[in-house]
Formats: sequence, C-alpha cells, structure tokens
Amino acid sequence: MPLTTTQQETPDPTQDGCSCMAANKAHVEPSLPWWGSLKNHRCPISRSIGATLKPLLSSVAVMCLLAGCGSEPTATKTETATPAAAEAAKPATPAIPEEIQSAAESLLGTETQVLLFGDLAKNGKQQFLAANVVPKTSKNNNIVGTIITRAVVGENQDGKWSEILRCDEHLKNAKGFLGLTPLSPVTGWRIQYEQDPVRGLQLYFTPLASAADPHVLPIGVRWNPQVKRYQTLDRTYEHFLNEAPTLGGTPKSTLR
Repeated sequence: MPLTTTQQETPDPTQDGCSCMAANKAHVEPSLPWWGSLKNHRCPISRSIGATLKPLLSSVAVMCLLAGCGSEPTATKTETATPAAAEAAKPATPAIPEEIQSAAESLLGTETQVLLFGDLAKNGKQQFLAANVVPKTSKNNNIVGTIITRAVVGENQDGKWSEILRCDEHLKNAKGFLGLTPLSPVTGWRIQYEQDPVRGLQLYFTPLASAADPHVLPIGVRWNPQVKRYQTLDRTYEHFLNEAPTLGGTPKSTLR
C-alpha cells in the first residue's frame, strides 16, 4: 500500500532529541499524540534517558559507598599500629644489678627500691640511691615527688659497698647530722633528685608534714668534692654546710 503524504513526512530531530518540524516544511500532525495528550507535548527520549540514568546513578552511589567502607579497615589498622610502634621505640629501663639490689637490702631491708645507680657523684666510683618508698594513695597523691620513710646512698669502696648518706628520722653522714636537718624526728619525707652532668646527683628532702606547703624550701644535699662526702646546702643552694656531732645549734657555712 503506497504511503500517504502524512506518513512520508519525517520530523527533523533537534539537539535535545525532540521531534520538531523544519521551518520550510508544512505542519503535519502526528497520527498519534505523544504520551496521550497534545497539551502535554514532551519529547519521549527525555523520559527514556531519565529512566536509564536513575539506575546508573544508583549503581555509582553504591560503588562509592562500598569503596568508602572498604578503606576504613586500612585506617583502623594504621591507627592501631601507631601506639605499638611508639611503645617499641621507648628505651628499656635498665635492670638493677643483683649486687646493688642485695647491698641496698642489706642497708634498708627487703622492702627496698633502688632509684638510681652509677657514677652518681661524678667522682669515678659506683654509687646507688635506694629508699623505702611509700605507695601513692588518695591522701598523698597530690604531693609531687617520691614519698619515703628512709633512704641511703651506698658507694663501692674497694669492692665493698658502704653507706655514705642516710635519711631516716634525720639526715646524717659519717661525720654527724647534716646542717638544716629538723630537730624533731621526721617519720616521712618527700625526696626529689636531679643529675647534673658536672656536679652529679643533687637531692632535695622535704619533711612530709611540710611537703604540701609551697613556702617550705626543701633541704638540698650534694656531693662536696673538696671533703669527698655528701653535705647539705644553704638556702641559696650554693654553699655547703658543715655537719654537727649532735642536734642543736646553728650549722656553719663553708664556701663551695
């Protein structure tokens, strides 16, 4: 059957895919209206593209979500490994030699903790600082430093360990009571210490009853290389104080 004029006319497609009549062609109505209504004339390809893009965009969104979820375990592994690496980088605490621990226990008993050991006085001899340490509790946790009841400094003299400084109820060495030691017996001390590369070990003792008072200065003790023993320092921490054979009186100051 030959085609009619209406059937031979072909709409000229434009860029948006809609069928529009060419300007030099006569108006020819389609045999069937688009989408059932001439008033709602739309391009059929637009709905086709929309129907195709919706599942495609959904698939892309799902793929991005899966890719994001897949990267989280890697980040978690990295964060978990970081603390372990930092822990491994920490230097190991040197073990206390059995000889030093045994010597400390012979001076203070079995409940003795060695705090420091080595050439503490920078005099070429091995020494150790040991103490009976009081555990931290809610009552003394606000006190800065180590709380002790007794402490000693021992020195290796010709292969034998000897006590050269003692802190118990008072501060003492082989010559007597150290300057500035309290006249009343002290049952507990706060001990702090620092190591100077030249002067060596410097100790700070504060009676526990006064440790919480910021106005109370600690008693400084350091090795005096001229007399070759530990002595207390005056309040400027510059001059050494002589010992007293008995408690009482005012200690004399000697230039460093």
